[in-house]
Amino acid sequence: MENPVQILGPDGRPLPPARRPGMLIGGNGSPYDAADNIGSHMADWNPMILGPDVELNMYRDRIVSRVRDLVRNDGWASGGVTRILDNAIGANFRPVCKPDYRALADMTGNDEFNAEWADQFGRAVEARWRTWANDPGRWCDLHRNLTVAQMMRLAFRHKLVDGDALAILHWKPGNISLGRARYATTVQIVDPDRLSNPQQHTDLRYMRGGVEINEDGAAVAYWIRKAHQGDWFVADKSMTWERVLRETAWCRPIVVHDFDADRASQNRGGAGVLAPVVQRLKMLVKYDSTELDAAIINAVFGAYIESPFDSEFVEQALGGGDELNAYQAGRNEFHGDRRLSLAGARIPTLFPGEKITAISAARPASNFGDFERAVLRNAAAGMGISAQQLSQDWSDVNYSSARASLLEAWKTLTVRRTNFSIGFAQPIFSAFLEEVFEDADLPLPPGAPDFIEARAAYSRCTWMGPGRGWVDPVAEKQGAVLGMDAGLSTLEAEAAENVGEDWEEILDQRQREIAAFKQRGLTPPSWAGMQTAQEVIKKPEAV
Repeated sequence: MENPVQILGPDGRPLPPARRPGMLIGGNGSPYDAADNIGSHMADWNPMILGPDVELNMYRDRIVSRVRDLVRNDGWASGGVTRILDNAIGANFRPVCKPDYRALADMTGNDEFNAEWADQFGRAVEARWRTWANDPGRWCDLHRNLTVAQMMRLAFRHKLVDGDALAILHWKPGNISLGRARYATTVQIVDPDRLSNPQQHTDLRYMRGGVEINEDGAAVAYWIRKAHQGDWFVADKSMTWERVLRETAWCRPIVVHDFDADRASQNRGGAGVLAPVVQRLKMLVKYDSTELDAAIINAVFGAYIESPFDSEFVEQALGGGDELNAYQAGRNEFHGDRRLSLAGARIPTLFPGEKITAISAARPASNFGDFERAVLRNAAAGMGISAQQLSQDWSDVNYSSARASLLEAWKTLTVRRTNFSIGFAQPIFSAFLEEVFEDADLPLPPGAPDFIEARAAYSRCTWMGPGRGWVDPVAEKQGAVLGMDAGLSTLEAEAAENVGEDWEEILDQRQREIAAFKQRGLTPPSWAGMQTAQEVIKKPEAV
């Protein structure tokens, strides 16, 4: 074989061989810094590539127990979860029924499915929902403790802390026959800990964290303990699992399981919103405790008496002696007898040779506040809320920065509310509406399809939670009015987003208030408007 051709340099010597392509950039074995496996910063960073269920399920209980402990015992973590709950769900999370009348009209060819019918249908359904959801007897709850809105809040809290929201829909016709309730649909909120593989087996091909899946990866059943594994009072049930189907043969939901999927083919939640920041928050708790302990010690030991002689060291150095012993005995006797006070305050008197030394309080450290704010900003970013919402410290922000941070947080809160509405609240509403369709007095046009045939069209609704509120009520309300006048917004949108109220209920209330002014012979205020539509038609010159 012939020798390869050598290329000579200007000095007449052969040039060195070319480097491998991977060594051309950065000299780290890869053209990407993120793939560096040689440098000191990246060589020891070698996380595993695992499937979504393998990555989470075997560590899920450990992560959740730590997050729960933090939420129970740390004010920052507890407050952060509460802020998300208050802004996304609030106290009266409820549906606003908006059936898809266009889809129903296309399906049936019946033009009686129109906006007017949708309004009548929605009013009738919402009235029945309120009767069921706010029943004073709490027959909507299997445990008879909560209203539906309260159960929604509890389920969303489980989703935030544990990563999963889980419920079972029961059918209790006996409640109707005994006159206890009007509807048989009953909801049971289930602790996600109870969803697990039978006998604590590891995940299998068709069993993932208690979720039984089919060949397509779709959930078909859920394996739920009959009692929590930590419930000592029913230990026999805690080791017994029940297989609960996802839905009936006609697709009425039985188990409602909602979680935020971070990866494709994921079957359980990702351990809640605090999982990415649990380590930093726990370290902040320790730092807070250490600073507080140090401050208390400094406050308690504010001063001490310094003697020219220390009995142990001096005695060892001098070998004892009557003079030293006499001095120490004299000190003890002196302080034992001198208990002088003035108006209840002790007057310090010193033995010859003694002096008082004060302790300077150096706690908390000078950078403690800045460090705490930096950690809280990190935690707030991970939780999807503003730093001010987490710390409840608004002293260092102005209107513009406060509004900007709240608007960014509101986007995340809106997404969370929407996802929870789709994944958890909507299946419950659909199941309830299926039962309501048995009532013959629902406003339905002739030839209307059965509920099962048009489940999605009949069940279409939006879910109303708390309003966004205002930072500057005057400026922001003026902006809302300008948006409506310009056709860029509607009263429905502004009422729902800003105050969390139904726009029709607002108009109905305003109508009653204006009528009350007139009945009492009082001049309506400027917001009421001085004329009705009929008066404008009769007296156009007054417009």
